[in-house]
Amino acid sequence: QVQLVETGGGLVQAGGSLTLSCAASGDTYAIAWFRQAPGKERIAVSCINFSDSKTFHRDSVKGRFTISREDAKKTVYLHMNSLKPEDTGVYFCATDESPFPCQVVVSTRGPFPFTSWSQGTQVTVSS
Repeated sequence: QVQLVETGGGLVQAGGSLTLSCAASGDTYAIAWFRQAPGKERIAVSCINFSDSKTFHRDSVKGRFTISREDAKKTVYLHMNSLKPEDTGVYFCATDESPFPCQVVVSTRGPFPFTSWSQGTQVTVSS
């Protein structure tokens, strides 16, 4: 089972930027980023498919969030720009032992029983 270690997060003012990183202990098919706002369900905001490097984003973050990868470090980065207070929440990266459709993950609400989850990191955007 792949282990995921997440770093980044913190407090930022609205309009600011943050980058989260997710380092995997092994190879995987795709990595999705999830956000869980206080009192709300966990939803996927972004996802990258490793076979073709295609990235997918939930409508609410399109144009503001991007994903990049560094294969040598087996690390994926979530670059969050123009942050809004509604982006506040705990962010997780996740993957599964089997391939999964990124486009479906970011356009629906799950739940998604992925086999591997990071520990989560708090992102707080102040107004």
